[in-house]
Amino acid sequence: MTRPPTAAQRRVIDAADPVTGRLRGTEAQLAALVKRGLAFRHPRPPHDHFLTPAGHRIREAVPEPPEQPAPSGSSGVFTARVGGEEEPPASGPARLREVHSAWQGLLELRRMTNPGGATDRPCGWERTHLVRAAALALEAAGHRPAGPDDDGYRVRATPQPEAVAVYAPDEESLRACAATLERAGWQAGEYTEPRTRVRYLLASPRRA
Repeated sequence: MTRPPTAAQRRVIDAADPVTGRLRGTEAQLAALVKRGLAFRHPRPPHDHFLTPAGHRIREAVPEPPEQPAPSGSSGVFTARVGGEEEPPASGPARLREVHSAWQGLLELRRMTNPGGATDRPCGWERTHLVRAAALALEAAGHRPAGPDDDGYRVRATPQPEAVAVYAPDEESLRACAATLERAGWQAGEYTEPRTRVRYLLASPRRA
């Protein structure tokens, strides 16, 4: 059985960037994580260290609880807006910078993990975090998420494997969301809920 990481190593893993898995720590800590197969050193300058899939699994298996309850976006960990949050993070220039940085980090993760370094289609992380990944693509493109007092997009999980449902306040917004997701490497089709007659998108990551 593989020995669990030390407390110091666990802190480094828990502090990794939630999207890219980029690590910060001492050279000794990072080298130890590489030796255990939980991290790798990127071959290109500046030779940053990133979590491997095994490292990501450890990070997500038992997340470190916050010291006290905190609303979405206030714990210091970036979370894409899925729409409909009761306590959404504050909008403004700081949020725009966070979203832009997260999206660029996701593109870098695609480049590092997709065959051939392709950035035009979703990577493994996105396929295991469908709602967050689709929401990030929409928020990064400037679409407005639904809030407590205004309407906008809403991304929701579905029973279908590798598919999310996207709702928007009107047909024009729905089509705009579909175009954004398709540019981001997703397949999106419009459907109508049988009982409510509400139109929505069914979107899934494109494989090729």
